[in-house]
Amino acid sequence: MNAQSAEEQPNPYGGQAPAPGSQKREAEGASAGGASPAPGGAEQAQQPRRRTRIVHLQRMKDEGRKWAMLTSYDQFTANIFDEAGIPALLVGDSAGNNVYGYSTTLPVTLDQLIPLTRAVVEAAPHTLVVADLPFGSYGASPEQGFHSAVRLMKEGLAHAVKLEGGVQMAPTVKLLTDAGIPVMAHLGFTPQSEHGLGGYRVQGRGDAAVQKLVSDALALQEAGAFSVVLEMVPVAAARAVTEALRIPTVGIGAGPDCDAQVLVWTDFAGMGSGRTPRFTKKYADARSLLREAAVEYASEVADGSFPSEEHSFLE
Repeated sequence: MNAQSAEEQPNPYGGQAPAPGSQKREAEGASAGGASPAPGGAEQAQQPRRRTRIVHLQRMKDEGRKWAMLTSYDQFTANIFDEAGIPALLVGDSAGNNVYGYSTTLPVTLDQLIPLTRAVVEAAPHTLVVADLPFGSYGASPEQGFHSAVRLMKEGLAHAVKLEGGVQMAPTVKLLTDAGIPVMAHLGFTPQSEHGLGGYRVQGRGDAAVQKLVSDALALQEAGAFSVVLEMVPVAAARAVTEALRIPTVGIGAGPDCDAQVLVWTDFAGMGSGRTPRFTKKYADARSLLREAAVEYASEVADGSFPSEEHSFLE
């Protein structure tokens, strides 16, 4: 990881832009007699927002501050989440379920993820974008992983890649990081191994399993990983890994003690029609909003009220 100058150290949410909610708090403070804006107005006082870098995520762990991550597979959600101040986005192989309609992540190919990654990077100028290495693109050898990661970086413009697996992936992580490719590791439940794991099952139960998680995480850290995702592991196991590592842990179904949290955007926004995992929280009902809008549109077309004069060229 290259050191950065002090001038390149933006705030934890992608630069000098305020963290989510801070604008509202500042406005409330001003209305209650708080400090007034700096001379020249808010636009002049606020420095340009810069892209989040790995060093900023590490600093947040060092300072005990947590950060949020979401998946994104397209320009619209990427831009919205960037505007919301989300510091990191994951172009996950969960695109298999959420873009391509597969029942698992396994069929996803590198060629399918590359254009999605590029779209997200182009639409999120202030956000660190991590792209998944899909199943079959890195497991054969470190060299295979290197060539796949290079494609995600060169063609997809990814800032980092993510791969699944424990100590056996350490040589791949080392080869990539030595070549300047940042790597996010992934432990616990690893979706690409769902058949070998017997389905979607919590991992890391019992002392021996916790010790294995910790040793795997330490090996990946030593190999150069900049963070470790912990998926579907008990709270105590995630806490043990988080306390053992210098680098940030990113939880998904791993309790509140991880340094960061990640959710699949279609789950958190309520886009799905079926059952969602226990560890997700629905922050919106986007599916209902879109359905209601489509129903209203179809109704207005049917009754002739759309397009009206307002939406027509009269001359």
